[in-house]
Formats: sequence, C-alpha cells, structure tokens
Amino acid sequence: MHNKSVQKTRNLPVLSNTLRMVAWEVTRSCNLSCVHCRASSRHGSYPGELTTDRCLRLLDEIALFSKPVIILTGGEPLFRKDIFEIATYGTKKGLRMVMATNGTLVTEEMAGKMRDAGIRRVSISIDGMDAKSHDAFRGVSGAFSGAMTGIEALKKAGIDFQLNTTIVRTNLAQIKGILDLAIGLGAAAHHIFLLVPTGRGKEMSDQSLSPDDYEKTLQWFYEESLQCPIQLKATCAPHYFRILHQKREIIQEKPRETNSALHTMTRGCLGGSSFCFISHTGQVQPCGYLELDCGQVKENAFRDIWENSPLFHNLRDLNQYKGKCGRCEFIKVCGGCRARAYEATGDYLAEEPLCIYEPIRRE
Repeated sequence: MHNKSVQKTRNLPVLSNTLRMVAWEVTRSCNLSCVHCRASSRHGSYPGELTTDRCLRLLDEIALFSKPVIILTGGEPLFRKDIFEIATYGTKKGLRMVMATNGTLVTEEMAGKMRDAGIRRVSISIDGMDAKSHDAFRGVSGAFSGAMTGIEALKKAGIDFQLNTTIVRTNLAQIKGILDLAIGLGAAAHHIFLLVPTGRGKEMSDQSLSPDDYEKTLQWFYEESLQCPIQLKATCAPHYFRILHQKREIIQEKPRETNSALHTMTRGCLGGSSFCFISHTGQVQPCGYLELDCGQVKENAFRDIWENSPLFHNLRDLNQYKGKCGRCEFIKVCGGCRARAYEATGDYLAEEPLCIYEPIRRE
C-alpha cells in the first residue's frame, strides 16, 4: 500500500530501455588474483562458458535491434582463444567493440590483433601508482610491470586506452598519483570505480570508503574534471551525477560536448535501463555486481530478455525505488547503486547505503 501511494504522488517517468552498453564476461578465467574481484576469478577453466558459435549468435541477436558498445571483459578476456574471432565478428555486425583487461598478456602481437579485430579502446586496470601497491592489490608480483608493457604495446599499435581504478581505503591517498600516471602515459580517459563488496570483494568490505570519504572523493574528482586534459568518468558511483547537477546549477557550467559513446555520461546507475551484464554462462544481469538472473541467453533470445525481464522493468520504473532514493529529487540522474542496496538489505530497490545526501522532498 505504501509503495502505491508513493507511486501516485510522485508519478515519476519510466526510464528508456535503449541499450547503449553491454559488459560481457566472455570468460571467468584469469591469471591474476585481485583482492576486490567481483567474480572471485582464478586460473583455470570454468564449466558452462558459451561456445564460439553461441557467442557469435549472441552478437547477431544484439545487432538485430541495437548497436551498443560491447565490453569484452572477464576474468581476463585474452584467455579465450577465440576472442579475436568474436571481436572481429562484432565489428562486422556494426557493434562498437572494446576490451577490459589487466594488461599483463598484451604483447605487440596481441595489440596488433586487437587493432585488426576493430577493438576501439582497451581499458587497463591500475589500482596503485607503483609496482608495490598495484601488485599487492592484484595479488601477483609483476602485475604492474606487465600492465605498463601492455600499455606500451597498445600505444605502438595506435589503440586508445584508458585506466580503470577501483578506489578503497588503502589506495585512496594514491588516486591523484594514479590520475597523473594516466595523463603521463597518454591515456584517453581515467575511470574510477567505487568498491562494491561482492565476490572476493566481500572479504575486503571493511576497505569500502566511508560515506563522507565517498562524497569527498567524488567532489574532488569533479574539480579535477574541470581542468583535466583527459576524460574522467565515475562508475559504480552514481552520486557523482547528483554532484554534477548540483555544481552545474551553481556555476552554470555546460556539459562537455562529445561524439563518442565511450565518453557518454547520461546517468548514475545504468543497470537495466541502458546497460546490462552477461555472465560467462550466459546469465543476463543488471550489472556485474548485481548477480540477479534476468534471463539466460542459452534459453531465450537476448532481445526478449532485455525488453521483457520483470527485474529490468522494476529498475526502469523510478516509482518502485524505496527509502530516500525513492523521494530524492536527483533520482533520475543518480538512482543510487542498486548492487550496494542489494548487498546491504537484500532488496535491489532499497536506498543506496553510502549516500550522505538528504533529499529536499519528504514523504
């Protein structure tokens, strides 16, 4: 009854279901053992991974109704022997293929194959400004050196790359140094991720930023974005979009124009509205951190899952959101992290647990 009354009084819009980006875990196998890994990836094979033929058919299904960015991720996507066949096929279908890798397996030969397969950008995960801190985070000695070698190979092949950084308490003081490293290396962008304690990351949940540090970090990131020569983007940090709107109202700043889908920033939590995740076994989810089954591509067509999953319908209907997220005036641009809400309460529509902002509206 309470939810119905909120729905009537607020009458919020239902978000569009235009698919703009898919993160596809093509394999869960990995050569590193990162302390924060949402998938708890390890070296070795995982049962149930999609065959090459099924991967190509999945790309066919996606291309039939949309032309999103496809992020080939893992685990470590370069563990798949058919990864370049998959990437090439997606490119030929008109999909914008990119790759997320730890960088340690990227040789000049690999980088050349990426370029030839039409991969437009590669993200390299860097979580420390030097070998000591990064290797500790990644669980393998030599990970930093390997990533730097991989970056040089990408540069030589002429492939755009960006750095991705997961922020926790242990590396918070290094964030400015990692940003400077990204600029110095010639990265096209630096994307920060705020830890979502799932998978192996549950074991370091005590390393999550406090709500106050979370807010301060995003405020700092915004100030850096005003003068930074490369593109900055916050992921798994939907409050950043509330901050963007608050700051722009004060200084009347106009959003930076961009013609790249890789730089588009439309909303905080995109899970279920313009973004989804596909697991190594073909389970479609709102995101990699929110492991709720929205449908299996081995059983149903991808478009049917995307357009008709009840869970996706709930995420798109802002009237369904609860707590202070449900009454917040920034719900359309933020939405709160649905994965954090689920981990904290067992309800993916509950309020974001790490937000310090108090909505102006009251129930």
